[in-house]
Amino acid sequence: MNRWLSVAAEVAEALRGRKPVVALESTLISHGMPWPENATTALMLEQVVRDHGAVPATIAVMEGKLQVGLSPQDIERLARQGPKAEKVSRYNLAPVLCTGKLGATTVAATMWIAAMAGIAVFATGGIGGVHRGWSDTLDISADLEELARTRVAVVSAGAKAILDLEATLEYLETKGVPVIGFGTDQFPAFFTASSGLPLSLCTNSVSELARWIHTHWQLNASGGVLVANPIPQQLELKWAEASKAIDMALNEARQRQVRGKALTPFLLDRITALTLGKSLAANVALVKHNARLAVDLAKQLADMHSH
Repeated sequence: MNRWLSVAAEVAEALRGRKPVVALESTLISHGMPWPENATTALMLEQVVRDHGAVPATIAVMEGKLQVGLSPQDIERLARQGPKAEKVSRYNLAPVLCTGKLGATTVAATMWIAAMAGIAVFATGGIGGVHRGWSDTLDISADLEELARTRVAVVSAGAKAILDLEATLEYLETKGVPVIGFGTDQFPAFFTASSGLPLSLCTNSVSELARWIHTHWQLNASGGVLVANPIPQQLELKWAEASKAIDMALNEARQRQVRGKALTPFLLDRITALTLGKSLAANVALVKHNARLAVDLAKQLADMHSH
């Protein structure tokens, strides 16, 4: 076991018994939602995972350890800290560990730590990707590189709608990352069920999804798999409304010169305000939907691993 890794007893017991475990990120808590919705949502996600037969493992950096599995008190601490917590990706994980700071893990860092602990399935809202205007800024999320090298299946509602979704899909294909639509043949656009971009890999069956992922890894493929699980249509934000809010938020970010790791939290916060909270409601709905699918997938993979 890695000396920096601290695995909660419940999670460690499940992993030893080859029972299904679902990893959950912590930037959703600190940077993705405001207080107190962030704490309520994080606790709700853990309960969804438990109610459907798996063990939740929310991941964060605390007291100089990679903490896999948080207590309700840990979640509340992160939620109250909000953006004051360090946003941790692969590049700054070591300094945050060594200085003992409170760190919230991005998709990239959560994948890395989950793989260290032996967790194969991770549920999130939407991954990061290629930002709009990338040809000038080279702003491309580390989430994509992590998907290319770390063996974790990531269940998400596609990539965040603020991104260049077409370029994000192209990047993933170049890196050899399977993007599998679950119940859809189009790439989801986070708040909305479809971006209009077609997917060549799709299935309606969890068992088939698990077989594809299991076989992908049996072939010694080094990277992860992205499971694109669209938000239910009755809960989605309509594209015209989402697109208008995104464009306005992007213009504000340019005027204020918001860049780098501050950009995504800024945009999501502004979109919440511009849609009068509708985007936040959609965010909560989609991440809950992803957690539910992740449990079913984790069960199938755990069963395959035990035979």
